[in-house]
Amino acid sequence: MATATARVPVLMTEAEKARIVKKAKKFGISTGEYMRRAAGAFQPSQDDGALEAMIDQMLKATERADHAIEEALSFVAESN
Repeated sequence: MATATARVPVLMTEAEKARIVKKAKKFGISTGEYMRRAAGAFQPSQDDGALEAMIDQMLKATERADHAIEEALSFVAESN
């Protein structure tokens, strides 16, 4: 195996780092090795685009629901 000499700084929260370090220890490998393997195994999928579209639709539906609730509350307030 080639000697690692290049660095890739990655910013993350302390909680994220703790989870990664814990997983690396669980598998008996260094944190760097864990990160290299995880990065090497990552394969973006078409599901990511579908998930983003679903999130967009959810946000739009939430906005419509919020608007409908506000209208209903306003109607009730006026009717009292």
